[in-house]
Amino acid sequence: MANESSAIVQKLWNYCNVLRDDGVSYGDYVEQLTYLLFLKMADEQTKPPFNKTSTIPKDYNWPSLLKKDGDELEAHYKHILEMLGKEKGMLGVIFRKSQNKIQDPAKIKRLVEMIDGETWVGLDIDVKGDIYEGLLQKNAEDIKGGAGQYFTPRPLIKAMVAVIQPKPGEAICDPACGTGGFFLSAHDYISHNYQLDKEQKKFLRFKTFKGKDIVDGVVRLCVMNLFLHGVGGEDVPIECGDSLISDPGDRFEIVMTNPPFGKKSSITIINGEGKASRDSLTYEREDFWATTSNKQLNFLQHVKTLLKINGRCAIVVPDNVLFEGGAGETVRKKLLHECDVHTLLRLPTGVFYAQGVKANVFFFDRKPASEKPWTQKLWIYDLRTNMHFTLKENPLKFEDLQDFIKCYSPKKRHERKESERFRAFSYDELMQRDKVSLDIFWLKDQSLEDAENLPAPEVLAQDIAENLQAALTQFSSIHEDLGAD
Repeated sequence: MANESSAIVQKLWNYCNVLRDDGVSYGDYVEQLTYLLFLKMADEQTKPPFNKTSTIPKDYNWPSLLKKDGDELEAHYKHILEMLGKEKGMLGVIFRKSQNKIQDPAKIKRLVEMIDGETWVGLDIDVKGDIYEGLLQKNAEDIKGGAGQYFTPRPLIKAMVAVIQPKPGEAICDPACGTGGFFLSAHDYISHNYQLDKEQKKFLRFKTFKGKDIVDGVVRLCVMNLFLHGVGGEDVPIECGDSLISDPGDRFEIVMTNPPFGKKSSITIINGEGKASRDSLTYEREDFWATTSNKQLNFLQHVKTLLKINGRCAIVVPDNVLFEGGAGETVRKKLLHECDVHTLLRLPTGVFYAQGVKANVFFFDRKPASEKPWTQKLWIYDLRTNMHFTLKENPLKFEDLQDFIKCYSPKKRHERKESERFRAFSYDELMQRDKVSLDIFWLKDQSLEDAENLPAPEVLAQDIAENLQAALTQFSSIHEDLGAD
């Protein structure tokens, strides 16, 4: 299976390299593939043994593309994208605001023929899913394109799902869903760890997942990714929009997410004087503990709202959420009091496609109102100190997170034991820290201790680059705040 999918990925990707000479980016290429793949698969499903009625109007279907050539093909393809974007349901989501980015009709023809040469519906769901995930991963690796910010490393997602342990019948939300990594990993976990009956399978496919993302193109990729993995139906579980604008009213057993880093809003706000602004956006919400322009603190408050009582959350947050004063201190105090914030995973640098990111994962459970604080102990696992990962030479693997999963002890969380990298801090200890900072270290950095134990030059260079990038990100956010003021 792996060979079959990697061979097709390689074939599709080799053609992408040809198109790159025409200025077609990786992201644009994956989008064009999405449109054409969808049309081809919809056509395959109208034939035996499926014999389904196509949701695609006859004038805009796959056979209509095969009949055309040259400028006529380019004009027809453009017309298909435009018309299908006006349709309802999954068609409308996949083709919304779609555009042809391949200007050479001969190259469109070649791509159509290449996709026509495979029987996609006949491929195993895992193979189809692997092919598309392979393309999304390659797209994320193209750092210049910036697509990496929508792609969380799959080994990290797998580890987060492994400790959250989703069950059949639980509703799962990701309010910043990117290309759908958390959904697919949770789907895989539930499918392989439980013997599902007919109703549970139906719930898993159609009712388990709910997601949102602010970027149209990313929502398209997510919906296609889920479709190729056999998740969802005509009622698309993914919306395009700003999750933070308001409380959607829905509540979930599980929220797993990696919200976008950076402070700037992705929406343009028109102020009272009619001037457009893309500065940091402040959300006034009654369910929030603090009003702030810090997007990550807002997401932390938002996911708490989304959880049912006793609901479980795993959220990736940058370092500033651990120590920032003002609203940051307020949010941390409230979170520790109103939720059981039981685990913090400190992630190494060099594992995200967005460079310079220093991040952590918060794991907490929402609890009913109480005068006494719900957090008794915060257990911190330090996977950062003396750990060196790079995206290409030494990428983070699922095996690297095995010790964390073992220490987390998902089935017997109240029988945890301390280890070199895993320490517990009581609620009282945390409250006594300056600004209730959760930026806690105890391991000695070997590179500072002993010159003979210095890491390899390329690792040192990577560390320096990561630290400089992190500093630049901090300065950028300070500059934005000063500009906003």
